[in-house]
Amino acid sequence: MQMQSFCFLERNEAIANRDKTLFDIIIIGGGITGAGIALDATLNGQSVLLLEKNDFSSGTTGKSTKLIHGGLRYLKQLEFKMVHDVGRERKVVYDNARHIVRPEKMLLPIYKKGSLGFFSSSIALWFYDILGGIKKSERRKMFNSAETMLTEPTLLKDGLEGSGVYYEYRTDDARLCIEVIKTAARIGAKCFNYMEVKDFVYGPEEKVIGVNAIDKTSNQVYEFYGKTVINAAGPWVDGLRQKNKSLSDKKLMLTKGVHLVFPFDKIPIAQSVYFDTLDNRMIFAIPRQSTTYVGTTDTKHISEKEQPKVTKEDVDYLIKNIKNTLNVSLVSSDILSSWAGLRPLIHEEGKSPSEVSRKDEIFVSNSGLLSIAGGKLTGYRLMAEEILDVVLQKNGTRKKERKSTKQTKLVGGNFIDEENLQSFVLTQIKVGETIGIEPAQIKNWVYRYGTETSKIIENVKKQSSQVAESTDRSIIAELHFVLKNECIYTLSDFLIRRTGMLYFESEKITNELCEKLNDEIGRTLKKTTEQNQQSIEAFKKEWRDSKSFE
Repeated sequence: MQMQSFCFLERNEAIANRDKTLFDIIIIGGGITGAGIALDATLNGQSVLLLEKNDFSSGTTGKSTKLIHGGLRYLKQLEFKMVHDVGRERKVVYDNARHIVRPEKMLLPIYKKGSLGFFSSSIALWFYDILGGIKKSERRKMFNSAETMLTEPTLLKDGLEGSGVYYEYRTDDARLCIEVIKTAARIGAKCFNYMEVKDFVYGPEEKVIGVNAIDKTSNQVYEFYGKTVINAAGPWVDGLRQKNKSLSDKKLMLTKGVHLVFPFDKIPIAQSVYFDTLDNRMIFAIPRQSTTYVGTTDTKHISEKEQPKVTKEDVDYLIKNIKNTLNVSLVSSDILSSWAGLRPLIHEEGKSPSEVSRKDEIFVSNSGLLSIAGGKLTGYRLMAEEILDVVLQKNGTRKKERKSTKQTKLVGGNFIDEENLQSFVLTQIKVGETIGIEPAQIKNWVYRYGTETSKIIENVKKQSSQVAESTDRSIIAELHFVLKNECIYTLSDFLIRRTGMLYFESEKITNELCEKLNDEIGRTLKKTTEQNQQSIEAFKKEWRDSKSFE
């Protein structure tokens, strides 16, 4: 099936046409949980409406550690089922979106002062591989201290007993989310960003039969009806439950996770490293493009949900713990960018943020509102199956009629295997060379957009000779692809969530480039001068915030 256009201009018309429509399912929240539900439900013949109050993946989803992983540390909490389930999901997500889910070798250094000894680490990694169903060629390998230093020379040698090397998968969380949404939209889901649900519509016996929503780009109010309404709003789940008068004793605990991005030469690690902190937690250091990013923190968060801040305390904590394991010299001024995200966890009395389970949970209200929270990025597909089973069973769908997304390739991810992907990369590089596009740029595109890269290259070919510089040609071509196919509205949508440039290519961002891109977005979407100005000011604030810490 040919990919339908997913453009903001067409979004506005589609919203007006769908006002007062009765959908089988209305989903509130455009993060990975809502996206996964939209795809699964649409595949199973449900008419679906997804509403996101900001941009897709702008909340928790786009601010994770950007790993598809099983959660090794959850073995210490004896959460074997979760490790088993998400461990096996890694391969499923990789198979369906291997352009944005990439194998990542992970080194676990073992120190005398650490939480696990050499033998216990070996057993834990072995068990982790078994639970996750890892093929033999990728199962853990154990090294002594000398072998470990050869594998990772940046480690501090004092107290080092050895290490284990195992495999996880790295991803771009925001891109994974948008590809899931695009795939759902391709088969019929109606997915609208910048549509904020303000209230619920009630029918007989105070049952939820729809929602009132406001288009934040026009202030137009709409009413949509649904047989089932699912609240998948992440950190905002409890706010909607409260609005629905269904907030119970079981509430969310919001915790903040912070990541810092450094130039690679400041943390020149040979592979990703997963190491102990001084307070008995664990954090990652992960190389990506010309950077290395480090995280995460885990602290209770009770203030602003929209834009959680990275504080000086967060920075000091991470730098101190990096230096406790890696032989590097770091100061806060080395930081290229940062992000802070909120985890919507299920509150457990007496437990610290790091001890609280990452399991998901479904809440069913007397009004019929279904809410889902908790869980991990890796398990998004399983969470969608879980809550959709509740809906389908209620509607009388028999189990044998149930379709699974287990083998649903995401848009851009139609590759048979890794060899097929690499062959595609080489083919696109050759095409790019004929029009002056650098191989590195082609690779970036393939690992963002997969098979859709060819459309961006066609955009480059169509550009007028007035766009002379290769960098300008490339980014304008990419922008026009995203404008047409990924429903962006603001500069932040493009530079943060669709490309990740703010985090991993911040050296390319200049005031001049921001003005050029913002003007192009405004012209294409027919925005007013005021809307254009709001867009660039909002991005520049996020840009400043990513490098300043109070």
